[in-house]
Amino acid sequence: MSGRVQGEPTKVAVIGLGSMGFGMAESLLRAGFAVSGCDVADPARERLRSAGGTPATTPREVADGASIVVSVVVNAAQTEQVLFGKAGAIETMQPGSVFISSATMSPADAERLAARAEEKDVLFLDAPISGGAKRAAAGELTIMASGEPEAFERSEAVLTALAQKVYRLGDKPGVGASVKMINQLLAGVHIAAACEAIALASKLGLDLSTVYEVITASAGNSWMFENRMPHVLEGDYRPLSSVEIFVKDLGIIQDMARSERYPAPIAAAALQMYLAASGAGMGKDDDSSVARIYAQLSGATLPELKN
Repeated sequence: MSGRVQGEPTKVAVIGLGSMGFGMAESLLRAGFAVSGCDVADPARERLRSAGGTPATTPREVADGASIVVSVVVNAAQTEQVLFGKAGAIETMQPGSVFISSATMSPADAERLAARAEEKDVLFLDAPISGGAKRAAAGELTIMASGEPEAFERSEAVLTALAQKVYRLGDKPGVGASVKMINQLLAGVHIAAACEAIALASKLGLDLSTVYEVITASAGNSWMFENRMPHVLEGDYRPLSSVEIFVKDLGIIQDMARSERYPAPIAAAALQMYLAASGAGMGKDDDSSVARIYAQLSGATLPELKN
């Protein structure tokens, strides 16, 4: 589906030009949209300019004239700030335009922000994402979305450009956030389990490259083991997804479970390992750093850190 309406490219704004947001902006440019974007970092804005987009310095500026605003920030607090804060996007968004919220947040926060947007006649699509930076740049994300049918209709071309799979999960914001949190529970547990396994393999004196090859061809494999353990083997903990992301997300899981009087002991145990990594100064490092905590606790030896 083209990013043009009556011969003119449809303007889409992207707020947050990190690894995910920039990849999404690239996919939208490739699909023919007129893409503007803002980020707090000057290099991110210049990177967008080089790719053919139009950089802006504030959400208010970037949203001016945009039919769709895609927010790719970290959490509910940042989403609220870019939408309703000083120089927020809501100030220039036109009635009937769509705000696509891709941050991971609690269902209650998604519902609350959607209600505030509705007061300004802005459609809110609760649309968290999964897939990583490479899939974002390829337009192959998975989007877990919920919101009014009109919001889906008006943003269909944008969603198609961004995702390989778009799941319409319901007519009310909050459902998308709930499904994303189930995904995050599994992702966080799988990474922690993978780190526990690879550090134990080292403690047992096994060749880690061989272990990786065997496990990825066996029933014990997981997407997270296959994706994250090369970071450990290479000693490269530059953050593709940081430890703090799962401190946040598994913390939300615990809050949700407690409110439902639901036990979540495995997720709670994984959260403790991310908290330990964060407390040890690894919060901004890649989430595979949990393996380093296991190594420190056990005396296992992992490949040397890259500078």
